[in-house]
Amino acid sequence: MSATRSPADPLDFTGKSVIVTGGTRGLGRVIAVTFLDAGADVVVCARNAPDSPVTSSDGARSATFVAADVREPDEVSAVVAAAVEANGRLDVLVNNAGGAPPADSATVSPRFNEKILALNLTGPMTFSQAARRAMVEPTSPSGGGVILNISSVSGSRPNPRGVAYGAAKAGLENMGRTLAHEWGPEVRVVTVTVGLILTEESERFYGDATGRAAVAGNLAMKRLGDPSEVADMCLVLASPLARWVTGTSVEVHGGGEGPAYLGLADSDG
Repeated sequence: MSATRSPADPLDFTGKSVIVTGGTRGLGRVIAVTFLDAGADVVVCARNAPDSPVTSSDGARSATFVAADVREPDEVSAVVAAAVEANGRLDVLVNNAGGAPPADSATVSPRFNEKILALNLTGPMTFSQAARRAMVEPTSPSGGGVILNISSVSGSRPNPRGVAYGAAKAGLENMGRTLAHEWGPEVRVVTVTVGLILTEESERFYGDATGRAAVAGNLAMKRLGDPSEVADMCLVLASPLARWVTGTSVEVHGGGEGPAYLGLADSDG
């Protein structure tokens, strides 16, 4: 993907302002780089500064980093203000920050659950409110915008040892549908439901190479996804190509997981 695109290209984001939360590592970093490569001016936020700057693929352009915890409303507002100050507008918000360590549902503390819900649901809600104000306020040249909520298949299937995370992701999808109706047509809101992808934490969830191969074999595409495949869909959904797409969930999951009973049932029975 080239850093500059033809003005006739709907995937040319030159002059557009984009925020990617949790954009310093993993999937968020890949999303940020993808928008940089498309010409966008990108602001990334996370609690800690990245080990290396988030740059376009050719190294010519860099994202602006703002330290922020998405669970803190004042810090959320500061990120949006920084994007508007730097770029004069805000066109796209990607609510990517999230995650949760595994925890036994019978013994996990209420405080732990509160933190997971705040990171994965309340934080994106607060960020969406702040972003909308910047996108549609009378002085904004944006005249609207796009909010993409990065969700997970964990929100639509059982999620053992992750009850708060799964519940938060399910809530994120409902939030997207609701906000699309309240804020449309000026702001489109789309949930990107991500399946099993390869990131720095893949081994933590899928095991070693043998485990990952077994998990991948249960997907329709017979392989785990690459973060770039999710990032490319984010680019399309934020573009005019998706101008009539809002209030819905787009599943990027390689066809999803096959039904478990096919591997457990006695085929000769």
